[in-house]
Amino acid sequence: MADAADLRGTTSARARRWLRRTAALLAAAPMLAGLTQIPAAPAAHAESKATGSRSVDVSITSLTPTAPEKSDTLTVSGTVTNDTKGTVSGARVGLRVGPTMSGRSAIDTTAHRTGYTEGLDGTEIDGKYAKKIGKLAAGSSRDFSLSIPVDQLHLGENGVYQLGVSLTGGTSAQPWPQVLGIERTFLPWQSGPSQKKSQLTYLWPLISATHVTARTDNDEDRTPIFRDDRLAKELAPGGRLQQMVALGKNLPITWVIDPDLLATVDAMTKKYEVQNPSGNGTRAGRGQTVAKQWLDSLQKAVDGKQVVALPFADPDLASLAHRGKNVTGALSHLQGATELASTTVETILGVRPRTDFAWPVEGAVDSSIVDVATSAGAHNVIARSDSLRETGGLSYTPTAARQIGGGNTAVVADARLSTAFTGDMSKAENSTLAIQRFLAQSQMINLQAPDRQRNIVVAPQRTPTTSQAQAMAAAMEGLSGQWTQPLSLGQAAKAKPDPSATQRVPSTRSYPRSLRARELPTEAFDRIQETQKTLDNFEPILTAKYRVVTPFGNAIRREMSTSWRSEAQNATGFRHDVQTYLSGLTRKVRLVPKTDMTLSGRSATVPVTVQNNLVQSVELRLVLRSQQGNRLAVSDPQLVNVEGGHSQSVKFGTTANANGPVWVSAQLYTPDGQPYGKEMMFEVNVTEITSTVILVIAGGVLLLVLAGVRIYVQRKRAAARSGEDGGDGEDAEEAHGQDEDDSEAPETDRCDPAHALVPEQPSDPAPDTGSQSAGPSGSGEKVDH
Repeated sequence: MADAADLRGTTSARARRWLRRTAALLAAAPMLAGLTQIPAAPAAHAESKATGSRSVDVSITSLTPTAPEKSDTLTVSGTVTNDTKGTVSGARVGLRVGPTMSGRSAIDTTAHRTGYTEGLDGTEIDGKYAKKIGKLAAGSSRDFSLSIPVDQLHLGENGVYQLGVSLTGGTSAQPWPQVLGIERTFLPWQSGPSQKKSQLTYLWPLISATHVTARTDNDEDRTPIFRDDRLAKELAPGGRLQQMVALGKNLPITWVIDPDLLATVDAMTKKYEVQNPSGNGTRAGRGQTVAKQWLDSLQKAVDGKQVVALPFADPDLASLAHRGKNVTGALSHLQGATELASTTVETILGVRPRTDFAWPVEGAVDSSIVDVATSAGAHNVIARSDSLRETGGLSYTPTAARQIGGGNTAVVADARLSTAFTGDMSKAENSTLAIQRFLAQSQMINLQAPDRQRNIVVAPQRTPTTSQAQAMAAAMEGLSGQWTQPLSLGQAAKAKPDPSATQRVPSTRSYPRSLRARELPTEAFDRIQETQKTLDNFEPILTAKYRVVTPFGNAIRREMSTSWRSEAQNATGFRHDVQTYLSGLTRKVRLVPKTDMTLSGRSATVPVTVQNNLVQSVELRLVLRSQQGNRLAVSDPQLVNVEGGHSQSVKFGTTANANGPVWVSAQLYTPDGQPYGKEMMFEVNVTEITSTVILVIAGGVLLLVLAGVRIYVQRKRAAARSGEDGGDGEDAEEAHGQDEDDSEAPETDRCDPAHALVPEQPSDPAPDTGSQSAGPSGSGEKVDH
């Protein structure tokens, strides 16, 4: 029993000693890890969402000034967020100035790097400029703001410096100070003006989606009908287009405008209607006030600045080059759109624009796009450097202008600067970083070859959002003039090209697949040409052509707009609506259907009625043709002028040469001889009376007359003889014999003249030139601006 008790006690003591040693080792593990810089095992923090230098998210939401001078104070603000499930202790936010960037690619690499790397991210600046936060609970956020005199940054030579904001602290697993999060940006530093400043051309686009339908209200003012009223929101204070004008008026920019936008806003300054979302009916548009204010502001903003007008409705040049050229007549629309552009801008803004620039989608060019663009009079094509790539191994960014043959110039925009603000700029962090990166890249271009003055063009996205426009403007304002100076697009195109720069336009095969996939299909151009053909056939009959030709011509141009790339389904619906509506208008001028008719006699008239349910007069030629001219001849074609909302009956003379049915066709023609509408067929039954029949009837009548005279004479003689001899003997018998002879007269002598044929009345209604005679006038032709 004692042995047993001693054994149990010995076992228990050994167990307690093993537990104490294990606990001591676990307690010492963090200290050992800190001494040896070995991170804790991943299993110990499996529950954490982030580890190491990515444990805390650091965001920079403000940096001022964006391009500081030596006398300035730099202020950096932002937010830190603990992404782990443990508390961060002893948290401190500080600034780190890293090395200068060696080139444009180095800026890109640094911008995409994540996590802290010792030696690359610099050392933290003196602690007095740091911000102590203390404890940062799991999932919580804290704002910070750091200010430091620029001279305390100890910046050296001119260049782009990496500027980092880091959070240092400890975790429960690693309680010693360490970098748990970092955000990098760039600080352009220029202590004095550059030897030769880069000339910067910034395009400021005023482009919007298609908002106007081909329809108008049924009134004399031709009130336009809009697809929606979204444009009013863009023009209102704070709206996208309002901000573009408000921001651009004080910037050294070149305005690039779609004239269709100006025409649409000008239409909004007057009465306009908006389609209901259901598609049934319309409601009154309410954007008149904001439209007037916007146009007034734009007129002031463009004063004294260069304005480049794109072809009307901003046609998709790439789609035309790759798909439209296969459809006969499709390319002809580009010339008309270019001519209309100049007239529209000059009429509404009072300035003469440049119309010799073409701007393909995202600056992507190939040989076919250049051919199409220059065919309409554009001698300058705005390309982008990621399309017209450098192949000569230049160590610097060349000037934008390139001679590409045929007297044409490619103005190559810088891809990095042009795409700097394409992301979500509504977040302060994104916009702040984008602005600093834009400034860094622009300065680095100058630093590449400070002894070469080059022109750099920036062609941003076509329709910047409000936040993107604000970021763009902030970046432009951040250019202190130390390394850039403004230049218009026209001057950039005239700059002397760099002889070492690429001048060869890429082949069609090199066009990006992602862009090609969003092009308008060939079927779209087929439908466009179908609508154009319908319009060409409709136009000659109209007396007020402008009411139809202008709005439908604009609608056809809008069908080719670049804006449809993001609205493929709506593009199909828009084309369908235009064609359907135009075809409906053409059917409002028609021949009233006729029933079969009968003609009696050698000659008669055939009436044909033309109905016009438009609100304007029409002029046509009506042709009546007999399918058997040897049996029924028809008079010559006649010109017809029918007032709007009326019908007119046209009578054709006919001459019958034989009896029986004859098919007759009626066809309307335009004044220039093209068939208009469908041919109408009807049957005419001819019942003519011949000359032989007429002679037989006349002979029978004459015999009846002679017989009557003879009877009368004989009876008179008989009566005289009877009075003389007072009897009726032989005379009476003779008279009786004569009556019997008379009763044997031929049956044909008793023909009734009342049986002569009488022409029947035509079945068509009598002509009605009053408005009450017309059928339903419908809605009349619809127009827009």
